[in-house]
Amino acid sequence: MRLDKFLKNSRLIKRRTVAKEACDQGRVSINEKVAKASTEVEVGDHLAILFGSRTTKVEITALADHVTKDFAKEMYRIIE
Repeated sequence: MRLDKFLKNSRLIKRRTVAKEACDQGRVSINEKVAKASTEVEVGDHLAILFGSRTTKVEITALADHVTKDFAKEMYRIIE
């Protein structure tokens, strides 16, 4: 699954276009490497997302194309 689509489906970022912009600006990294929006993510990958001065680190636990609001939080586990 594409990184920008995962960020939107998991509701870490509300819109896919905003997720793409964050990736283009270098604010998202996968396994400590800056990632583009088109980068494929897999279960077990570690994401770091920079929101202003705060960094959120998560581990991907599930991938799904169609996600309900309740299941979205089960797609990742917060590390820090």
